[in-house]
Amino acid sequence: MKYNVTLAPMVDRTDIHFRNFLRMINKDITLYTEMITTPAILNGDVNRLLKKNKNENPIVLQIATSSLEELKRACEYIKDFDYDEININAGCPSDRVSNYKMGAYLMSEPYLVKDMINVIKENTGKKVSVKHRIGIDGKGVLENDRIIDSYEELLDFVDIIKADKYIVHSRIAILKGLSPKENREIPPLDYNMVYNLKKDRPNLDIEINGGIKTIDDIIKHHSYVDSVMIGRALYDNPMLANEINKLNGTKIKKYEEILEEMFHYLESMNEKEHYFLRHTLGLFYNTRYSKIWKKYIGNSHVKKENVLEFLNLYKGSPL
Repeated sequence: MKYNVTLAPMVDRTDIHFRNFLRMINKDITLYTEMITTPAILNGDVNRLLKKNKNENPIVLQIATSSLEELKRACEYIKDFDYDEININAGCPSDRVSNYKMGAYLMSEPYLVKDMINVIKENTGKKVSVKHRIGIDGKGVLENDRIIDSYEELLDFVDIIKADKYIVHSRIAILKGLSPKENREIPPLDYNMVYNLKKDRPNLDIEINGGIKTIDDIIKHHSYVDSVMIGRALYDNPMLANEINKLNGTKIKKYEEILEEMFHYLESMNEKEHYFLRHTLGLFYNTRYSKIWKKYIGNSHVKKENVLEFLNLYKGSPL
């Protein structure tokens, strides 16, 4: 059995550098970009926003929007980049996102989400997934302080939108009064609602997200759904991706191999080294090298030679 794992989209985390770093450890995890809004694509530096390397595939581009017209125009740029799938963000609980009727707000507009899916397919030819919550508490945001949190409403949402894949965060989103961090911690997890969704809609591709941190978690959830999405646990401990290699019977990467790839990546960069290395602070998570590694690379003046120096130290005294 193969355990299918994806890297959750995380703002200021899953940029091109972290994605390439994780790919040095694991070749199979499906990667996600950061959430990118359609106004950013239409008004910003498209090549910088959408740039990816060939070795990143399989990779999904996550977009946030509430405008079909903007989405159609953005697709003219998106179609030129080699993404395997486009994902619509219907789960972000941020006030700033909800104010523009994007993110988790979209769970109150399933027919709009359905139209978005059709626009993307018609203009890019790519598969479309939706990342959403099990529900939303719209008090202070939605008309009549609407709350959408029943299982029947979740079923209605997935039945209406007709996505190729559903990534379901197992908490409701509270649209007003909680920060995004609090929305990842305070609303209780309800994995059974996601399990039941797969049970009642067995033909749908269902991926579970929320509070998943360990190999045991991955194994447990795969008994009920098709795949598992992990976020901060992979960012904080990137070598969890190596444990996933072992779980799936693929090659386990040694630290020295990863460090050598990192050095070569830094040689090819046109940016300052710390843009990449700041994402690697957790490489030696929970080992005796953790503090030493962070000391070597944890400042804005770090150079690729510091990685080579650490590599030589490590080779002299491996874990």
